[in-house]
Amino acid sequence: MYIIPAIDVLNKKVVRLVEGDYKQVTTYQVALEEQIALYQANGTELVHIIDLNGAKGDFSNQKYLADIIKKTDMKVQYGGGVRSIDKVKELIDNGMHRVIVGTQAITQPTFLQELSTELCGKTQCSDKVVVAIDVLDEVIKYSGWMESSPIKLMDYVDKCLQLGFFRFLCTDINKDGKLGGAGVDLYKKLLNQSPFIKLIASGGISSMADIEELNDLKIESCVVGKAIYENHISIAEIKNWNLQMLTSL
Repeated sequence: MYIIPAIDVLNKKVVRLVEGDYKQVTTYQVALEEQIALYQANGTELVHIIDLNGAKGDFSNQKYLADIIKKTDMKVQYGGGVRSIDKVKELIDNGMHRVIVGTQAITQPTFLQELSTELCGKTQCSDKVVVAIDVLDEVIKYSGWMESSPIKLMDYVDKCLQLGFFRFLCTDINKDGKLGGAGVDLYKKLLNQSPFIKLIASGGISSMADIEELNDLKIESCVVGKAIYENHISIAEIKNWNLQMLTSL
Protein backbone atom coordinates (compact mmCIF):
# COMPACT_ATOMS: atom_id res chain seq x y z
CA MET A 1 0.00 0.00 0.00
CA TYR A 2 1.36 3.39 -1.05
CA ILE A 3 0.93 6.48 1.14
CA ILE A 4 -0.17 9.55 -0.83
CA PRO A 5 0.37 12.88 0.98
CA ALA A 6 -2.60 15.23 0.68
CA ILE A 7 -2.74 18.96 0.15
CA ASP A 8 -6.14 20.63 0.43
CA VAL A 9 -6.30 24.18 -0.91
CA LEU A 10 -8.90 26.80 0.05
CA ASN A 11 -8.56 30.43 -1.05
CA LYS A 12 -4.99 29.62 -2.19
CA LYS A 13 -4.04 28.46 1.33
CA VAL A 14 -3.07 24.97 2.50
CA VAL A 15 -5.82 23.88 4.90
CA ARG A 16 -7.64 20.94 6.47
CA LEU A 17 -11.35 20.71 7.25
CA VAL A 18 -13.16 18.63 9.87
CA GLU A 19 -15.87 16.39 8.34
CA GLY A 20 -15.78 18.57 5.23
CA ASP A 21 -17.17 21.53 7.18
CA TYR A 22 -15.92 24.79 5.66
CA LYS A 23 -16.57 26.48 9.03
CA GLN A 24 -14.13 24.11 10.75
CA VAL A 25 -10.95 24.97 8.88
CA THR A 26 -7.33 24.92 9.99
CA THR A 27 -4.95 27.00 7.86
CA TYR A 28 -1.28 26.01 7.72
CA GLN A 29 1.49 28.54 7.25
CA VAL A 30 3.10 26.86 4.28
CA ALA A 31 2.81 27.68 0.59
CA LEU A 32 1.55 25.06 -1.82
CA GLU A 33 4.80 25.19 -3.80
CA GLU A 34 6.84 24.60 -0.64
CA GLN A 35 4.75 21.63 0.45
CA ILE A 36 4.98 19.96 -2.97
CA ALA A 37 8.75 20.53 -3.01
CA LEU A 38 9.11 19.09 0.50
CA TYR A 39 7.31 15.89 -0.44
CA GLN A 40 9.27 15.54 -3.64
CA ALA A 41 12.59 16.08 -1.86
CA ASN A 42 11.68 13.19 0.43
CA GLY A 43 11.06 10.71 -2.33
CA THR A 44 7.30 11.04 -2.80
CA GLU A 45 6.25 10.36 -6.40
CA LEU A 46 2.53 11.08 -6.10
CA VAL A 47 0.67 13.87 -4.28
CA HIS A 48 -3.07 14.34 -3.76
CA ILE A 49 -4.29 17.92 -4.36
CA ILE A 50 -7.88 18.97 -3.75
CA ASP A 51 -9.33 22.35 -4.72
CA LEU A 52 -11.84 22.94 -1.93
CA ASN A 53 -13.14 26.07 -3.60
CA GLY A 54 -13.84 24.06 -6.75
CA ALA A 55 -15.55 21.33 -4.75
CA LYS A 56 -18.35 23.76 -3.89
CA GLY A 57 -18.56 25.36 -7.34
CA ASP A 58 -16.14 28.27 -6.87
CA PHE A 59 -13.50 28.02 -9.60
CA SER A 60 -11.33 30.96 -8.50
CA ASN A 61 -8.47 28.65 -7.45
CA GLN A 62 -8.14 26.70 -10.68
CA LYS A 63 -5.71 28.90 -12.61
CA TYR A 64 -3.55 29.36 -9.50
CA LEU A 65 -3.36 25.60 -8.98
CA ALA A 66 -2.77 24.83 -12.65
CA ASP A 67 0.13 27.30 -12.83
CA ILE A 68 1.85 25.74 -9.81
CA ILE A 69 1.26 22.14 -10.86
CA LYS A 70 2.67 22.81 -14.33
CA LYS A 71 5.98 23.78 -12.72
CA THR A 72 6.48 20.44 -10.96
CA ASP A 73 7.24 17.00 -12.34
CA MET A 74 5.52 15.41 -9.34
CA LYS A 75 2.67 13.07 -10.26
CA VAL A 76 -0.57 14.74 -9.16
CA GLN A 77 -3.90 13.15 -8.27
CA TYR A 78 -6.24 16.13 -8.65
CA GLY A 79 -9.81 16.76 -7.60
CA GLY A 80 -12.30 19.50 -6.83
CA GLY A 81 -14.46 21.30 -9.34
CA VAL A 82 -14.05 18.81 -12.18
CA ARG A 83 -17.48 19.44 -13.66
CA SER A 84 -17.20 18.39 -17.29
CA ILE A 85 -15.66 15.80 -19.59
CA ASP A 86 -13.74 18.58 -21.30
CA LYS A 87 -12.21 19.53 -17.94
CA VAL A 88 -11.13 15.93 -17.33
CA LYS A 89 -9.49 15.82 -20.76
CA GLU A 90 -7.86 19.23 -20.23
CA LEU A 91 -6.37 18.19 -16.89
CA ILE A 92 -5.01 14.94 -18.30
CA ASP A 93 -3.61 16.77 -21.34
CA ASN A 94 -1.94 19.23 -18.94
CA GLY A 95 -0.10 16.39 -17.25
CA MET A 96 -2.28 15.32 -14.33
CA HIS A 97 -1.46 11.74 -13.41
CA ARG A 98 -5.03 11.09 -12.24
CA VAL A 99 -8.22 13.14 -12.18
CA ILE A 100 -10.85 12.64 -9.50
CA VAL A 101 -14.52 12.88 -10.50
CA GLY A 102 -17.25 13.12 -7.92
CA THR A 103 -20.26 15.41 -8.09
CA GLN A 104 -20.93 15.19 -11.83
CA ALA A 105 -20.64 11.42 -11.78
CA ILE A 106 -23.44 11.30 -9.21
CA THR A 107 -25.74 14.08 -10.40
CA GLN A 108 -25.50 13.51 -14.18
CA PRO A 109 -26.67 9.96 -15.02
CA THR A 110 -24.81 9.79 -18.36
CA PHE A 111 -21.56 11.46 -17.25
CA LEU A 112 -19.54 8.30 -16.52
CA GLN A 113 -20.82 6.53 -19.63
CA GLU A 114 -19.83 9.49 -21.81
CA LEU A 115 -16.51 9.88 -20.03
CA SER A 116 -15.69 6.22 -20.52
CA THR A 117 -16.56 6.38 -24.23
CA GLU A 118 -14.80 9.68 -24.99
CA LEU A 119 -11.72 9.26 -22.84
CA CYS A 120 -11.05 5.62 -23.45
CA GLY A 121 -12.67 4.94 -26.79
CA LYS A 122 -13.91 1.57 -25.52
CA THR A 123 -15.93 0.05 -22.71
CA GLN A 124 -13.14 0.11 -20.12
CA CYS A 125 -11.84 3.43 -18.86
CA SER A 126 -8.17 4.16 -18.36
CA ASP A 127 -6.59 4.34 -14.97
CA LYS A 128 -6.38 8.11 -15.30
CA VAL A 129 -9.77 8.57 -13.64
CA VAL A 130 -10.55 8.07 -9.95
CA VAL A 131 -14.17 7.96 -8.83
CA ALA A 132 -14.67 9.73 -5.51
CA ILE A 133 -17.07 8.18 -3.04
CA ASP A 134 -17.54 10.41 0.00
CA VAL A 135 -19.60 8.53 2.56
CA LEU A 136 -21.41 9.59 5.73
CA ASP A 137 -23.14 6.68 7.50
CA GLU A 138 -23.25 4.81 4.16
CA VAL A 139 -24.91 7.79 2.42
CA ILE A 140 -22.98 9.20 -0.55
CA LYS A 141 -22.36 12.95 -0.24
CA TYR A 142 -21.37 15.38 -3.00
CA SER A 143 -20.92 19.12 -3.78
CA GLY A 144 -18.32 19.55 -1.07
CA TRP A 145 -20.26 17.08 1.11
CA MET A 146 -23.19 19.49 1.31
CA GLU A 147 -25.69 17.32 -0.61
CA SER A 148 -26.86 13.71 -0.20
CA SER A 149 -27.41 11.20 -2.98
CA PRO A 150 -30.30 8.70 -2.99
CA ILE A 151 -28.07 6.17 -4.78
CA LYS A 152 -27.09 3.25 -2.56
CA LEU A 153 -23.36 2.91 -2.00
CA MET A 154 -22.91 -0.61 -3.35
CA ASP A 155 -25.22 0.03 -6.30
CA TYR A 156 -23.08 3.02 -7.25
CA VAL A 157 -19.87 0.99 -7.06
CA ASP A 158 -21.41 -1.69 -9.27
CA LYS A 159 -22.49 0.92 -11.82
CA CYS A 160 -18.98 2.36 -11.99
CA LEU A 161 -17.42 -1.07 -12.41
CA GLN A 162 -19.78 -1.93 -15.26
CA LEU A 163 -18.55 1.19 -17.07
CA GLY A 164 -14.91 0.24 -16.59
CA PHE A 165 -13.99 2.50 -13.66
CA PHE A 166 -12.13 0.44 -11.08
CA ARG A 167 -10.19 2.92 -8.91
CA PHE A 168 -12.14 4.57 -6.07
CA LEU A 169 -11.17 7.26 -3.58
CA CYS A 170 -13.35 6.53 -0.57
CA THR A 171 -13.54 9.06 2.25
CA ASP A 172 -15.29 8.17 5.49
CA ILE A 173 -16.66 11.60 6.40
CA ASN A 174 -17.30 10.52 10.00
CA LYS A 175 -13.55 10.08 10.35
CA ASP A 176 -12.24 12.93 8.22
CA GLY A 177 -10.06 15.53 9.91
CA LYS A 178 -10.46 14.05 13.39
CA LEU A 179 -7.27 11.97 13.65
CA GLY A 180 -9.32 9.23 15.28
CA GLY A 181 -8.45 6.32 13.01
CA ALA A 182 -9.46 5.26 9.51
CA GLY A 183 -12.86 3.96 8.38
CA VAL A 184 -11.82 0.34 8.44
CA ASP A 185 -15.36 -1.06 8.68
CA LEU A 186 -16.46 0.89 5.60
CA TYR A 187 -13.48 -0.31 3.57
CA LYS A 188 -14.07 -3.91 4.62
CA LYS A 189 -17.66 -3.69 3.33
CA LEU A 190 -16.51 -2.29 0.01
CA LEU A 191 -13.80 -4.91 -0.45
CA ASN A 192 -16.09 -7.75 0.60
CA GLN A 193 -18.56 -6.63 -2.07
CA SER A 194 -15.93 -6.02 -4.77
CA PRO A 195 -12.56 -7.49 -3.76
CA PHE A 196 -10.84 -6.60 -7.04
CA ILE A 197 -11.38 -2.80 -6.91
CA LYS A 198 -8.38 -0.52 -6.45
CA LEU A 199 -9.30 1.33 -3.27
CA ILE A 200 -7.75 4.57 -2.04
CA ALA A 201 -8.62 5.15 1.62
CA SER A 202 -9.06 8.65 3.01
CA GLY A 203 -10.12 10.17 6.31
CA GLY A 204 -9.03 9.86 9.92
CA ILE A 205 -5.59 8.32 9.50
CA SER A 206 -3.62 9.40 12.55
CA SER A 207 -0.64 7.08 12.96
CA MET A 208 1.54 4.45 11.36
CA ALA A 209 -0.56 1.90 13.24
CA ASP A 210 -3.56 3.04 11.17
CA ILE A 211 -1.44 2.61 8.05
CA GLU A 212 -0.57 -0.95 9.10
CA GLU A 213 -4.25 -1.75 9.67
CA LEU A 214 -5.21 -0.50 6.21
CA ASN A 215 -2.33 -2.37 4.64
CA ASP A 216 -3.66 -5.60 6.16
CA LEU A 217 -6.90 -5.04 4.20
CA LYS A 218 -4.94 -5.10 0.91
CA ILE A 219 -5.95 -1.52 0.10
CA GLU A 220 -4.02 -0.08 -2.85
CA SER A 221 -3.14 3.25 -1.27
CA CYS A 222 -4.20 5.78 1.34
CA VAL A 223 -4.31 9.57 1.52
CA VAL A 224 -2.74 11.23 4.56
CA GLY A 225 -3.12 14.93 5.27
CA LYS A 226 -3.79 16.32 8.73
CA ALA A 227 -1.67 13.67 10.46
CA ILE A 228 1.36 15.09 8.62
CA TYR A 229 0.62 18.73 9.40
CA GLU A 230 -0.12 17.94 13.07
CA ASN A 231 3.11 15.88 13.38
CA HIS A 232 1.44 12.53 14.02
CA ILE A 233 3.16 10.99 11.00
CA SER A 234 6.49 12.29 9.77
CA ILE A 235 7.49 12.73 6.15
CA ALA A 236 10.48 10.51 6.90
CA GLU A 237 8.12 7.71 8.01
CA ILE A 238 6.15 8.08 4.78
CA LYS A 239 9.35 7.98 2.75
CA ASN A 240 10.55 4.83 4.52
CA TRP A 241 7.17 3.11 4.21
CA ASN A 242 6.80 3.85 0.50
CA LEU A 243 10.36 2.78 -0.22
CA GLN A 244 9.75 -0.48 1.63
CA MET A 245 6.54 -1.07 -0.33
CA LEU A 246 8.25 -0.40 -3.66
CA THR A 247 11.20 -2.66 -2.94
CA SER A 248 8.91 -5.49 -1.80
CA LEU A 249 7.03 -5.64 -5.11
